[in-house]
Amino acid sequence: MNQDQLAELSDQAKSILDEVERAVVGKRPALALILCGVLAGGHVLLEDFPGLGKTLAARSFAQCLGLEFKRAQFTPDLLPADLTGSFIYNQQIADFEFRRGPLFAGFLLADEINRTPPKTQAALLEAMQEAQITVEGNTFVLPRPFHVLATANPVEYEGTYPLPEAQLDRFLLRIQFGYPDHDEEFEVLQRRMSRQQESIELHQVIDAAGLLALQQAIETIEIDPSVLHYCVALTEATRSHADVAVGASPRGSLALMQVARAYAVIDGRDYVTPEDVKAVAVPVLAHRILVKPENWMRDVTGSTVVSSVLGSVPTPAAVGARAADSPTA
Repeated sequence: MNQDQLAELSDQAKSILDEVERAVVGKRPALALILCGVLAGGHVLLEDFPGLGKTLAARSFAQCLGLEFKRAQFTPDLLPADLTGSFIYNQQIADFEFRRGPLFAGFLLADEINRTPPKTQAALLEAMQEAQITVEGNTFVLPRPFHVLATANPVEYEGTYPLPEAQLDRFLLRIQFGYPDHDEEFEVLQRRMSRQQESIELHQVIDAAGLLALQQAIETIEIDPSVLHYCVALTEATRSHADVAVGASPRGSLALMQVARAYAVIDGRDYVTPEDVKAVAVPVLAHRILVKPENWMRDVTGSTVVSSVLGSVPTPAAVGARAADSPTA
């Protein structure tokens, strides 16, 4: 990939972020991480309090990426067939035909994913892992690209089903938005007054084919062996940390590598620096770590463990010429 192609891809990515920011105010770092997850071909879990723009972000990305958007509201009575679809008897043809569920979309919002029982979560797990579903012994391939952006409320636990470790591990990143500051919240109110309506229509920046091309471009990004060793060292350090019962698996190293490559593309570089890895380490690794139960009272979390690991694992020497700005600046 030459510099002109790289600049074009970077401009496309930044245009997507700029357009999404028309709807989601003041969350550029988190939005950049969501886009990294999509460009890396993965799925993203947004875990935060109600009313912070998680659903709006999902819908906005779907509009800008030109993907078919569907939303599934996860509830305790949701059945696997409500996601996958089912065979229904058609009297006109005197035979059963398959009616597709919301999983057959380019961009699925799995809203409040932790409110549905494990059986339904398992149906989503197959779709996320294999990009296919199985209904009554029949396998159906999902469209490409296919991405799940799931939301979870970390406050309410009554009537929820914690995600199993296997399913958490299938999410490339887990991201929190956090509350806006005063000026950002003021900007939200001003924009709402100026448009004089609740909804906001965003412009499509690319289409499904363009997104697939961007994802393929990620595979051409070079990573120096020292940076690869750094990814492995960070992941290994989570397994030997004193506060951790189960550390990140090799899937964590792979996720670090892929998300860091996407981060570099957004930044307009065809190589990955250690700073790219550091920037994505917490959202990539924290949810893959199981903290020892006795440490919960000390407020030890996966995020604090990863932060500790980042401070203890030696950073490799600089790789190439670093860009002055980052995609989250």
